Amino acid sequence: MDVDVKSFGKVAVLMGGRSAEREVSLMSGSGVLKALQSKGVDAHAFDPAERDLAELKHKGFKRCFIALHGRFGEDGTVQGALELLGIPYTGSGVMASSIAIDKVMTKRVWIAEGLPTPRYVLLHRGVFTREQVRQVPDELGLPLIVKPAREGSSIGLGKVQGYSEMAGAVDAAAALDADVLCEQFISGDEVTCPVLGEGEGARALPVIRIVAPEGNYDYQNKYFTDDTKYLVPCGLPAGEEQAIQEMVVKAYRVLGCRGWGRVDVMIDAATRKPYLLEINTSPGMTGHSLVPMSARAAGISYEDLCLQLLASASLDQGDAAA
Repeated sequence: MDVDVKSFGKVAVLMGGRSAEREVSLMSGSGVLKALQSKGVDAHAFDPAERDLAELKHKGFKRCFIALHGRFGEDGTVQGALELLGIPYTGSGVMASSIAIDKVMTKRVWIAEGLPTPRYVLLHRGVFTREQVRQVPDELGLPLIVKPAREGSSIGLGKVQGYSEMAGAVDAAAALDADVLCEQFISGDEVTCPVLGEGEGARALPVIRIVAPEGNYDYQNKYFTDDTKYLVPCGLPAGEEQAIQEMVVKAYRVLGCRGWGRVDVMIDAATRKPYLLEINTSPGMTGHSLVPMSARAAGISYEDLCLQLLASASLDQGDAAA
């Protein structure tokens, strides 16, 4: 893409941070930093866990590439700080980020907009009773999924096969988040689809089909093994990929997302109906990550993708403060 990299000024790549996904964020950020520097951008690593964000202003940074994942990076907090500092940043703004990190709030918006997502039961730590936990499978069926409402990378996620496994799965998720999401399990193809842009200009990249060992796409299989297969082209029946792309763009728009994101979808094997699982507003950019893989299939190199995202950096409140 034709971009004047000098117009970006001094750029901070925010990486690391304080979330459970720090390790992955450092991998993402390192890749982005190297890519931007290779394109001639004056880019520097910046870890908010080790430095005060106010330094960004004092050190003359003009824009930020957010390569943070999870809490304090993907949840609207860093975005709000950058709004106050008047430094444009990549990805979604404060409201879209804070809604999207919360899987339950995301579901509520999607349901209100008539978009399909698996049925769920929400449990609150310290409030739910053993009896309520025991009743969840009666409502959602078995197997079912239990996960913290606000963690990413499948951290704390458990697949419950029987009533006896419910208490342990709920306790594990509740150790990470006060809100525990119990979700109907959709058996079928697991796919993901990145989206770039904003509003009417938002467009979907190619769909990726994920084939994990024993269907277990967990933290380990996401980042640290080569056993998971990622199929792009996805090989779905004609028309299905396009329908999923249209659905994820709508899911992205109704949350008010901008810049980029990645939407995870399950396709029911019996009915072929797609269900929205969740959206990532600061997706991974590691060697295993899916947005670069999908972009590559669309003819966009990793370096050009990073540059394109940096060029889209903006603020909720318009132009940067003087």
